[in-house]
Amino acid sequence: MLTISGAEAIHIDGSTEYPGDLHLSGAVVSAVPVHGDSLDASGCVVTPGLVNAHHHLLQTAFRTLPGTRGVPMATWLPTMAAAYTAAGLDPELCHTAALAGLAEALLSGVTTVADHHLTWPSGADTVGMAQATTAAAHQLGARLVFVRGTARDDPQEAALSAEAIAGTLVAGRPDGISEDGMLQLAVGPAGVHSDSAETFRLLGEVAQRFGLRRRTQANEQVDVAIALEKYGKRPIDLLEEWGWLAPDVTLAHLCDVTDDEIRRLAASGITATHAPGCDLPMGWGIAPVAALRAAGIVVGLGTSGGGSNDAGHLLADARLAMQVAPLVGPPLSARDVLGMATEGSAAGLGRPELGHLRPGAAADLCVWDVSGVADAGVADPVAGLLWAAPGRRPRHVVVAGRVVVRDYELVGGDESAIVAGLKTRVGR
Repeated sequence: MLTISGAEAIHIDGSTEYPGDLHLSGAVVSAVPVHGDSLDASGCVVTPGLVNAHHHLLQTAFRTLPGTRGVPMATWLPTMAAAYTAAGLDPELCHTAALAGLAEALLSGVTTVADHHLTWPSGADTVGMAQATTAAAHQLGARLVFVRGTARDDPQEAALSAEAIAGTLVAGRPDGISEDGMLQLAVGPAGVHSDSAETFRLLGEVAQRFGLRRRTQANEQVDVAIALEKYGKRPIDLLEEWGWLAPDVTLAHLCDVTDDEIRRLAASGITATHAPGCDLPMGWGIAPVAALRAAGIVVGLGTSGGGSNDAGHLLADARLAMQVAPLVGPPLSARDVLGMATEGSAAGLGRPELGHLRPGAAADLCVWDVSGVADAGVADPVAGLLWAAPGRRPRHVVVAGRVVVRDYELVGGDESAIVAGLKTRVGR
């Protein structure tokens, strides 16, 4: 039992806010007061925990590498691949990188991370790699959605690996979600630019067999160019032909989409993920988020990985999403984008209990101090979370009713030890 007490504002969801207390009963939000511990939220705004709908945790170990900034994707991809090979990708590296990426997530207010893991050396211990990543999440108390991805992998090998991971990580669970809701499994090819129709088909069959959701990346500009060159068709056409436009599918990026494609995507029931912190600096395009939302497409928010974004700070990317929106359409409000980073992302994961603080919701939340000089003069403290202090961190973070960040420090791990461990492993 936990009470979040004395908040200046509690942002329940996009339509409900009030000052005062929030009550948690075990791992869920309670509609009635509870008796137990109290967490001081005076001078603070409380929000649902943020949901990072698209990350590549492995890339946390490979940030700002020489030759990865301001280059075409055709140059970026082999540069990153060479770095993975040089480092020696194994379960230990997966665990060390995930610890750093998930620690960064929690310390910046992200309580759920969808990790689209794309790098699998042929013959590697793929179950061990997946277990190493999930162990990091368990240690720190973060929710994890582990996406068994592919990027030019052998289709049969990828499908067999996905089956083995599903059988080990979420055995017997019909929806691919652990009983306590802390772990979820999904599948997802990198995109039509790298994976074949057979890969999409086989992973789709695994998803159907195990009740998993499907995710892929689509319509960054390079994705469109490669699809046209290789197939004479645009990515959305191929995804439709291959059975990957459906309500259980989430598409990340969607930078270069036509009005007709937006209408088709909306009719299919897919959800989308915006990743401006990756796409904008890399020159890969800007998703027309307002147009997607106007068509009825639910849009979430993701950081993508450290190889293209360098930061896993979703609130900072939410601010960027507001700033760039007018370049490709109407502006987006702070509450709209906060909704994308919470309920919008959760919808793409098929997790209606996440991303809000209505009674019965998962007890995942952040307590943000708005009493300092960075928020001085702010008329709307909820909007100010995004507009002011772009690098802000929450004072406290709660996941499933457990305090995982208290007074700006991790509870389940030592930040300096995590940093030292990664530095030792990769030599940086």
